[in-house]
Amino acid sequence: MSNIIIVSPHPDDELIGLSSVLIGNNTNPIIIYTEDIEQNRREESMELKSHVNIKAQLFQKNVPSSFLSKDNIFYFPDPIFETHPVHRLQGIQGEQLARNGYFVIFYTTNMLAPYIHEIKEPKIKEDLLNKVYPSQSSLWQYEKKYVLFEGFCRWIF
Repeated sequence: MSNIIIVSPHPDDELIGLSSVLIGNNTNPIIIYTEDIEQNRREESMELKSHVNIKAQLFQKNVPSSFLSKDNIFYFPDPIFETHPVHRLQGIQGEQLARNGYFVIFYTTNMLAPYIHEIKEPKIKEDLLNKVYPSQSSLWQYEKKYVLFEGFCRWIF
């Protein structure tokens, strides 16, 4: 049985870019946060587990080798369309995995990427963002694009 492994540079990236993968998904995804985060953000990220069936784990920088299985499905930030440097660095790691035969899907928090689509349940996404990441709510309070849209794609080599 494969695991879904979501690499999220910062807490909230996984909900902004992949809410449809997380909400109502019975696959028990594992989220790996790769940036060292301050305590309140760490507590918020752990709160996600109580709202959706997710095994969140905190790591720094890289995906631990124990998760590197070709049976797993990996979600990484897009190395091309992401503008944040930490997102791009994680995306480059995802690209390397994809080139080595791992199943990698790239997602974005950049709502200008060409594969963005409108999501079906924006209210559920917004409520979950507000419950889990209250410290970041000003981001989607004024920029509704983070609530209304998301995008992910798979590269074919």
